[in-house]
Amino acid sequence: MKITSLETFLVAPRWLFLRIDTDEGISGWGEPVVEGRARTVRAAVAELAGYLVGGDPLRIEDHWQVLAKGGFYRGGPVLSSAVAGIDQALWDIAGKTYGVPVHRLLGGPVRDRARMYGWIGGDRPADVAEQAGAQVEAGFTAVKMNGSAALAPIETPAATAAIVRRVAAVREAVGDECDLVVDFHGRMSTAMSRRLLPLLEPLHPLFVEEPVLPEFSRDLRRLAGATSVPLAVGERLYSRWDFRDVLGTGIAVAQPDVSHAGGISEVRRIAALAEAYDVALAPHCPLGPVALAASLQVAFAAPNFLIQEQSLGMHYHQGSDLLDYLLDPEPFRLAGGYAAPPGAPGLGVTIDEAAVRRAAEIGHDWHNPVWRRADGSFAEW
Repeated sequence: MKITSLETFLVAPRWLFLRIDTDEGISGWGEPVVEGRARTVRAAVAELAGYLVGGDPLRIEDHWQVLAKGGFYRGGPVLSSAVAGIDQALWDIAGKTYGVPVHRLLGGPVRDRARMYGWIGGDRPADVAEQAGAQVEAGFTAVKMNGSAALAPIETPAATAAIVRRVAAVREAVGDECDLVVDFHGRMSTAMSRRLLPLLEPLHPLFVEEPVLPEFSRDLRRLAGATSVPLAVGERLYSRWDFRDVLGTGIAVAQPDVSHAGGISEVRRIAALAEAYDVALAPHCPLGPVALAASLQVAFAAPNFLIQEQSLGMHYHQGSDLLDYLLDPEPFRLAGGYAAPPGAPGLGVTIDEAAVRRAAEIGHDWHNPVWRRADGSFAEW
């Protein structure tokens, strides 16, 4: 079997899909994208395609090594995301070739179901509380919220108290039987994190995500030592070498993204490395159906898996949702906030190619907003 072509599709709301075809009629799908840089990643995939066409799609590890390292310059979000989408598609082909879901090729399932959490939006305490309650009614046993809007390097007591009130409103709405994840998107400085995190301790977050930017990962040891709140990082780390430097700092949860951190192959390795540090795995995935399907394959094979992010109904995705590109939504049908093991060969989902091609005729030009503080200076989004 040989690879015959690679084709990419820009589809709303902010995604990039990849289809790899072979001369035996078996095709695989991947999702290589950096949100806001989809066209850049598309160009990277096109540059890598020349090496792949004519090659054996089942030599997944050999292709990964060459694609990730063979260009001399390596790493970073664009190249790693291009490799990630290709890797997903090759695993999809492999599973379909052997007639089994990918997690079977990774050693088989280590659990019977995978816990998921639902996103909530909103700014005022009443808004987030209402949305959190709706997610619990929908069956989720965990919800995730943004911790704040734009922040000053060190906020006022009033602004700090407002963040705590928002989180407290959600905790009250969901009760103590439901878990709560708070995402700060790296919006806090190290000093602000040290001030705020202890104030969240009585609310018992499952974890706080990206309390500081990845550039300040060396400060995570100090943060972990200053609070009992479990810390999670990783959506902007792209390889096992990036994670190597943070796993020993005291973080509780690693969050590699299967569409950014080198695909299924590398995320599975990151999970194994995290296990050696007693760090749990919670794959980052605010993306589309291929990325979620690939994440779940890892979730069922990784012993230290904790919980899976998913973007159904996510506030970023108005006008399009991941089920719009599937012929059958059954693989993502949740029971009590849990996903069942994927049963179909490959990644376990059947992409609606006609819907993808229609959406690609329109494409998208999504970019994240640029935030500024009250004084006009740049603020992290």
